[in-house]
Amino acid sequence: MGLLTNLKDSISRAAASLFSEEDPKRIGIYGPPNAGKTTLANRIARDWTGDAVGPESHVPHETRRARRKENVEIERDGKKVTIDIVDTPGVTTKVDYTEFLEHDMEKDDAVRRSREATEGVAEAMHWLREDVDGVIYVLDSATDPFTQVNTMLIGIIESQDLPVLILANKIDLEDSSVQRIRNAYPQHETIPLSALEGDNMDEVYDKIAEYFG
Repeated sequence: MGLLTNLKDSISRAAASLFSEEDPKRIGIYGPPNAGKTTLANRIARDWTGDAVGPESHVPHETRRARRKENVEIERDGKKVTIDIVDTPGVTTKVDYTEFLEHDMEKDDAVRRSREATEGVAEAMHWLREDVDGVIYVLDSATDPFTQVNTMLIGIIESQDLPVLILANKIDLEDSSVQRIRNAYPQHETIPLSALEGDNMDEVYDKIAEYFG
């Protein structure tokens, strides 16, 4: 009888341990086009899994569909946090096909790309309202952060009561100003980094573990 009771207890403990494990949190990487979202997603994925999320490009709207890298396990100070990275298309109010003509594309390709980018923006907004547990908001620190789109998106994130970490990217550029982003959105902590060069990624990972762990 004692053996049977011990066996039942062992099974109960194993089951409790199994079902107490939380699913990975879906963390959406958001921001305007060309802020460095995919560069950041690739940096995180390569550092912790060895794989990339998607191609990087200086051409706007290279990411036109959300891409997901699952089960990225980040360990900081003995604590592990497992997240699914969702690299989303850059959100803007309008995608003009003439943007792509400036990058030596044929008109048909430019029109197709602009249509796909517009659909991608709608998909990103759906993810934000329905399918993410937290947000990493990436801004180009060399440009003005106080735009209608950024204000709208951060407002939606706040209304959804999602944890949000603002990253001031591209601090390697001469015109970078992290303080400009802090002044624009003082209600949120802003972390400087260069996703391209890998500068300050240790603090980024510390904050990811703190915000989403």
